[in-house]
Amino acid sequence: MKTHLLRGLLAAVLVVTAACSQPGGDAARVDAAEAGLKPAAQRNPAPDFVLKDAGGRDVKLSDLKGKVVLLNFWATWCGPCKFEIPWFIEFEKQYKDQGFAVVGVSLDDEGWEVVKPYIEDKKVNYRVVVGTEEVSMKYGGVESLPSTFMIDREGRIASVHIGLQAKSAFEDDIKTLLQ
Repeated sequence: MKTHLLRGLLAAVLVVTAACSQPGGDAARVDAAEAGLKPAAQRNPAPDFVLKDAGGRDVKLSDLKGKVVLLNFWATWCGPCKFEIPWFIEFEKQYKDQGFAVVGVSLDDEGWEVVKPYIEDKKVNYRVVVGTEEVSMKYGGVESLPSTFMIDREGRIASVHIGLQAKSAFEDDIKTLLQ
């Protein structure tokens, strides 16, 4: 897990560096195409999984087909993840009635022992599950946290965000995919 932390920190430094090197230093000036939304014909199906949420209920990704899904791999110890979680809480609140859902997949080794208190303390309003090595491998062997997959209404991966991103990058993807 220390490797995840180092890669996450490196990604955060790269994002900040990129933001500062853009004209005006504004990382928010990225349109949907630049943010990496793949054309619909080039999107691959998001691998399905079934994992338990904090209440012991099954969360099956394919049950969310028809919604735009922000699938975020994270951990309680991940600094950049802590920046993104409040944004995801806000997105869930703002867009859930438009056919949008956030699913957080924790990769904490300690599982619910650390995840449950964390999500309660942060008042996380979206589904959170504890991931497995199998699910991580289905998504290319998630090695950097945070890693976020934007999934379109047809259940296909529309974009992938590795490391800390600008809030607007996610929101641009969400708005475009909800259209």
